[in-house]
Amino acid sequence: MFVILPRRSFLVRCLTLIILGIITFSLLVTLTGCEAAPEGSGEWYFSRAYQYALNGDYQNAVVNYTNAIKVEPLLAKAYVNRAAAYIILKDFDMAIADCDKALSLDSNLPLAYINRASAYNEKGDYNQAIQDCNKAIALQYNLAQAYINRAIAYNHQGDMGKSIADCNEALELDPNLSDGYFHRALAYEALGKTDEAIADFRQFITLSKNDALIASAQQEIVKLSAPAPSGTH
Repeated sequence: MFVILPRRSFLVRCLTLIILGIITFSLLVTLTGCEAAPEGSGEWYFSRAYQYALNGDYQNAVVNYTNAIKVEPLLAKAYVNRAAAYIILKDFDMAIADCDKALSLDSNLPLAYINRASAYNEKGDYNQAIQDCNKAIALQYNLAQAYINRAIAYNHQGDMGKSIADCNEALELDPNLSDGYFHRALAYEALGKTDEAIADFRQFITLSKNDALIASAQQEIVKLSAPAPSGTH
């Protein structure tokens, strides 16, 4: 048995996977390895995996992160980045397992908490996602994606006030973070704040490079701009 989600919920999940996964990965690729690493070393495989991910080949990214881990089993950043690739490949259980392993090696990795929160959001475990975002923020307060992940969880829980507050925090840190505007627009729409929702959808369209989600935002603007149906007499 399956349930067809309401249109708005579908948009939230779309954005979680399509934009959040990519942004999460781009945060993680700041953990690049040594450019002059010896061939066959963990850092060499790590750099190869990074390049595959940049080119959108996440399957080969996983293969090379796995090779890096085989050579250097304590290379925590390889688990963190492989988790990001697994999220994009929709293997959320493997992503969580990789984040667990990374955190067992180093409990002070905010990006591992951020990735695990993203996976928990996709699995519908919003309380756990919020806890992981809280831990990431406690370790490093200026990672915008932690606030976005928490905003997504609050949105799914129906707490639009907290979702908007977290989007505001994220956009203070990065005014060009397109998904911050999208998620805030969805929260405004849920609260009936039509003008604010339209403004944020328009800002999202200006900043985003995702054609499918731009089309979704345009549809939302058309829907919100339509005159209210006249009452019956």
